[in-house]
Amino acid sequence: MSNKPKITGIHHVAMKCQGVAHFEETVHFYRDLLGLQQVRSWGEGEKAATMLDTGAGLLEIFANGVDRLDAGALRHIALAVEDTDACVDAVRAAGYKITMEPTDIVIGSTPPYPARIAFCIGPVGEELEFFCVK
Repeated sequence: MSNKPKITGIHHVAMKCQGVAHFEETVHFYRDLLGLQQVRSWGEGEKAATMLDTGAGLLEIFANGVDRLDAGALRHIALAVEDTDACVDAVRAAGYKITMEPTDIVIGSTPPYPARIAFCIGPVGEELEFFCVK
């Protein structure tokens, strides 16, 4: 019998914003533009935080960051979506940078994995992928 701990999935991904205005912009981006449901929030002002439900884990957003962080080891956040093009339309209309237009791909795995993907830069500088399995 193995004593290894069992990981059951990703609970949440956390982001720190640079103050209250940046926090509000980031929450607006994920909640209002992309439709994630806000499941809890706490604190006020620079101590504000919230959790949004992605359907397969939570996105936790804090207002208390000081400096913009480099991307570091995080390459991108891939969000499972129903309509890649609709996500791109929403973030483009809100003025965010699209770094890869919606594209049909097939990941050369066994079995092949077809998807429609696109990338943008979010309000915290994070790279987002909109990933729709075909």
